[in-house]
Amino acid sequence: MYDLHTHTILSDGELLPTELVRRAAVLGYETLAVTDHADASNLAHLVEAVGEVRDAARCYGVDLLVGVELTHVPPTLIPALARDAKRRGADIVVVHGETVVEPVAPGTNRAACTCEDVDVLAHPGLVTEEDAREAATRGIALEITSRGGHNRTNGHVVRVAREAGCRLVVDSDTHAPSDLMSKEARWAVACGAGLTGAESREVLSWDIKRLLQK
Repeated sequence: MYDLHTHTILSDGELLPTELVRRAAVLGYETLAVTDHADASNLAHLVEAVGEVRDAARCYGVDLLVGVELTHVPPTLIPALARDAKRRGADIVVVHGETVVEPVAPGTNRAACTCEDVDVLAHPGLVTEEDAREAATRGIALEITSRGGHNRTNGHVVRVAREAGCRLVVDSDTHAPSDLMSKEARWAVACGAGLTGAESREVLSWDIKRLLQK
């Protein structure tokens, strides 16, 4: 199991990174990305701080991915910040997409889907097929999320991703302990979003290291 979108006390989550890793390990997760909210003010700190937890994650049998979620960053600044995150050692860059429940700047989805250094577009709302095709050409995954509010458009995201041939991932956008999903909950979110059984099995069992090798 994997989760590529989680938060800790380094931004607006409730858990220390190590406690988050431990709780994920108990649920059976093999790969966990810590992707706290980032902009130019804290990106460097987040990458360095999460990197300090790698040894603890190994002790618990979890492959920890150091990441950030670029959040409410002006679209024109996304490429430079994503590139900076990777330069500083981030394994994964997530962009806070144009969810229908927050005032995300128009053009954010487009900026993310056309950026080589972005790996996942989180809760992309009413993402267009054109943007999804751009993401597909760059190996950028669109997110199906269990997070309340953000998950209103999961069905639309699945439909558009199918048409565009774009990868999908299932994430929790965890902020609190109860947000982490069990294996059964992940399956329910995937199928509830409109994926077939075969599609759900594929999406839920990605080899994440290969997924990130774009």
